[in-house]
Amino acid sequence: MSRRLPWALVAAVVLAQVAYPLTEGATRDRLTVVTVLLGCALSVTHALSTRGPRAAFALMATTTGGGLAVEVVGVHTGLPFGEYAYSDRLGPRLLGVPLVVPLAWTWMAWPAWLAAVRLTASPVWRVAVATVALAAWDVFLDPQMVAAGQWVWHTPIPTLPGVTGVPIGNYLGWLVVSAAMMGALGWSRAAGHAEPADRPMHVFYLWTYGASVLAHAVFLDLPGSAFWGGLAMAPVALPLAATTLRRGADQRPVSPRSHARRGIAGRVR
Repeated sequence: MSRRLPWALVAAVVLAQVAYPLTEGATRDRLTVVTVLLGCALSVTHALSTRGPRAAFALMATTTGGGLAVEVVGVHTGLPFGEYAYSDRLGPRLLGVPLVVPLAWTWMAWPAWLAAVRLTASPVWRVAVATVALAAWDVFLDPQMVAAGQWVWHTPIPTLPGVTGVPIGNYLGWLVVSAAMMGALGWSRAAGHAEPADRPMHVFYLWTYGASVLAHAVFLDLPGSAFWGGLAMAPVALPLAATTLRRGADQRPVSPRSHARRGIAGRVR
């Protein structure tokens, strides 16, 4: 499989997201579904082309299968996100959940995981960073989808200041689910170290951060989620931007022990 395909899919997702504020009604609904399908294809294709079938399977089993399971529990019990319901505008459903929804978990889980792999070599810290990287995205996602009428909470309080329709408890639920998913990805060893071929996913995560802040603040009239989402994703996005933009940087995170060995070798030489 060509390593250029992920870049092509990144471009396709970006174009779909740029078009989103320019559409409305049924066209926007269809574009939402297409964007998620493209995003899921991006993540699965990248996992397959860089880590092989085992990693792609682990990603889908953990995030698509796990995402469907948690969403089914969520819509029927209110746990762990609060009591909510989906509209009928997101396509076919299974057990009350639009099939496109678990694909959205897969879409953003992979770039979130690879961002963490790029930033730290510690398995524990990778899970922690990836959890924040994925859960923080929802601070953009849910306000945007609620404003678009794609789903609704029955009791959307208390909320973040400036954000309407999304209870704070939902974000805590995302943290719990994200931690479980990222722990499973870490256990599966789907991506044990960073590679130069991960750059499309790093760039895409950074695009998601910057474009979401801009879109919410300027085009979607959601300044509250622009602020809180920007704040939530910054602890991962800003260090990732620094490492991604650093010319000639090694793609593999370097542990303190490796630094020590390099220092000793330098003194011996």
